[in-house]
Amino acid sequence: MARSKIRVLIVDDSAVVRQTLSDVLASDPDIEVMATAGDPFVAADRIKEQVPDVITLDIEMPRMDGLTFLKRLMCQHPIPVVICSSLAEEGAQSTFKALEYGAVEIITKPRLGTKQFLEDSRITLCEAVKAAAASRPRPLRPSPAVEPKLTADAILSPATHAMAETTEKVVVIGASTGGTEALKTLLETLPADTPGIVIVQHMPELFTRAFANRLDGLCNITVKEAETNDTVLRGRALIAPGNHHLLLKRSGARYYVEVKDGPLVCRHRPSVDVLFRSAARYAGRNAVGVILTGMGDDGARGMLEMKGAGAITIAQDEATCIVFGMPKEAIKLNGVDKVLPLQNIAGAILTCTR
Repeated sequence: MARSKIRVLIVDDSAVVRQTLSDVLASDPDIEVMATAGDPFVAADRIKEQVPDVITLDIEMPRMDGLTFLKRLMCQHPIPVVICSSLAEEGAQSTFKALEYGAVEIITKPRLGTKQFLEDSRITLCEAVKAAAASRPRPLRPSPAVEPKLTADAILSPATHAMAETTEKVVVIGASTGGTEALKTLLETLPADTPGIVIVQHMPELFTRAFANRLDGLCNITVKEAETNDTVLRGRALIAPGNHHLLLKRSGARYYVEVKDGPLVCRHRPSVDVLFRSAARYAGRNAVGVILTGMGDDGARGMLEMKGAGAITIAQDEATCIVFGMPKEAIKLNGVDKVLPLQNIAGAILTCTR
């Protein structure tokens, strides 16, 4: 029996963007563009005729903005939504509000550029739609209670015993679909003296800085977008900049990070596998690896390498994941020590690093 295609409704006020998105999505045999709409009112009419599996949604539109439409949609008829936004930091806060309202992914609108850029954009857009289709949208409601406060293979080699002699702990975290809100929930509960944290969240370029700034204003720890040579310090989390890989390195007793260009790894840049494999090499048994909600298998092999190097590894459980893809793949490879609900992971990190 043939597998049914993912039906997508594209909502954007630009006819050019609607056509571009339609062409990109139609290039994937698993995706069908069900309809397009120039504003939320037209979109509502399309949904009455046929309910899509996924909606791609712009934020700024006439008659009704995307945030208002999204909020009403998630309260009345939750459907997986991918925010398709222009590449601009000034619009990032609205985009993060959309994630709070229940959108499952952020992507940037494809634009003219090199052949490689367009191909990367195609992969990103199609993967985002597939991830959204696999997600479990939840009605809009207050956040649940939480606990109190380059390719990887080319860059990295296996961990060595000599690199594990320091006693300073470091935490590495990987996330994708649903991860922005999961990270917010996790980091908000950590105390100011938490061991240093390095994070890869699949997110477009420029949005990661706004995301880090947003978390910095909410958390007891400091959060910033990573730059090459930033020291990994207690009470600070470093987030990989969009469109760049992030590696953990060590010089003597000092952990620091390196931001690198390179090809997509596991269809992503930044890649969780790249970060986790660097943690296996440079931190070994002094690392704690955490893999959160997300589509695909990025991070699974890296987490297995971390476990083999003596690190403690933790995966978010299926019940609290928006998409139980990345944790599931890491568990299948036997790379995970503990499987925990999101609200218990902060406590486990603190216990493992004491």
